[in-house]
Amino acid sequence: MRVQLIGIGTAVPEFALSQSQVRDLFLAEPDIAPLTARLIRAAYDNSAIERRHTVIEDFASGGGTFLEPESRVIRSPGTGPRNELYAREAPKLSETAARRALHNAGVQPSEITHVVTASCTGFYAPGPEYRLVRDLGLDPTVEREHIGFMGCAAAIPALRSAWRICLTEPTATVLVSCTEVCSIHMRSSPDPDQIVASAVFADGAAAAVVTARPPERGEPRELPAPSRALELTGFTTALTTDGEQDMAWIIGDHGFEMTLTGNVPRIVGREVRAALAPVLERTGAIDQWVVHPGGRSILDRFEQAMDLDESALQRSRAILRDNGNMSSATVLFILADLLGDPTAETGQQVLITAFGPGLAVESATARVTAREPHESAASVLEEQAASARS
Repeated sequence: MRVQLIGIGTAVPEFALSQSQVRDLFLAEPDIAPLTARLIRAAYDNSAIERRHTVIEDFASGGGTFLEPESRVIRSPGTGPRNELYAREAPKLSETAARRALHNAGVQPSEITHVVTASCTGFYAPGPEYRLVRDLGLDPTVEREHIGFMGCAAAIPALRSAWRICLTEPTATVLVSCTEVCSIHMRSSPDPDQIVASAVFADGAAAAVVTARPPERGEPRELPAPSRALELTGFTTALTTDGEQDMAWIIGDHGFEMTLTGNVPRIVGREVRAALAPVLERTGAIDQWVVHPGGRSILDRFEQAMDLDESALQRSRAILRDNGNMSSATVLFILADLLGDPTAETGQQVLITAFGPGLAVESATARVTAREPHESAASVLEEQAASARS
């Protein structure tokens, strides 16, 4: 049985800010210490990010909850108002990305049997998986699950859940959705970890359609571009020997507080080869590397540790440059770029890896395949029933 990812959709908020705009906002804070100013310049100017998107309209307008209108001083609202913005804006991004994923997969909403969502930047209940069922008009009997607070690596466990569902239920078609609005937790701080977090994190959503339904027989239907899919072939998880205090994400009185120390790239560089050894033994040579761009230095260390050519992480660097680190959604943005690349050849082996709090290394392997229309769930069930009768 082949489980395939047959379509991806992405979405970002309408408000885009250049990295220099955000840097200058923080540098304009009153009574900023010289050391803090140096840290801000270093974090922003060396980030390899050119622009990021945000749901915070204040930065593009005259000000409001997050920005003093006249002085342009960055405000520090409590966790409540920040989470209210998440609950209002995250579902819109999720729905947009999901509709694009369904279109790109050539799948109707009525064909979705399961929804798996992932997010770590806010909370509400009924949750993101419930909202997608309602907002997309899915069957109310669709099975739902939500993966929370697994950070930047959460897309891979979400895909793993979809993969396992499809292996056990051959008629299943699973919608996977990852949505993050990291910018709502930005705040002015002299703390180096908070400066780095404010310099790299951004907002975005991505969704994928995963199924094991066999190809449709008879006259082939025309499918939306791109003409490639990914056959998911396996998943691996590992915890590094340290890093529990170096990448963390807790709820504070003024938003979620991110810890992302300078040790993270060093830990990745030191331990990623051993963490990925089982994957490489199982798969062999990798043709396409899809590595979560937690930051420029993380990509640099990964590249060095795995002895990769500088072109191997081009996709990761391009997504980081144009969108920043959108936490769990980022890996799916890179996969969307891969599927849209006409030079990605059928049969190429793909390694997908991301790093989450702990430090956790989550990985998946896949193979580039040609897109084929899939039979409807009803057709598969009919065939199974006929087979059982005979």
